[in-house]
Amino acid sequence: MHPQLLDILVCPITKGRLIFDKKRSELVSVSARLAYTVNKNTPILLEQKARELSQTEYEKWSKK
Repeated sequence: MHPQLLDILVCPITKGRLIFDKKRSELVSVSARLAYTVNKNTPILLEQKARELSQTEYEKWSKK
C-alpha cells in the first residue's frame, strides 16, 4: 500500500484514520472497529465487506 494513499484514505463510516496491517493486507479503522480488505493494492472500503475487529485486535490497534 502506497504511503501517500494512506494519507488521503479515511474510514467511510467514521471518516477517521486508517492503519495498514501489512500482515493481513487490511486497512484498520479503530474508530469503527472494522478491518477493510486490500485486494491487489485496491482497498475495498465497503461496510458490508468489512470484518469486525476482535476485542484483542481493537486493543492492539488502539494503542498505535
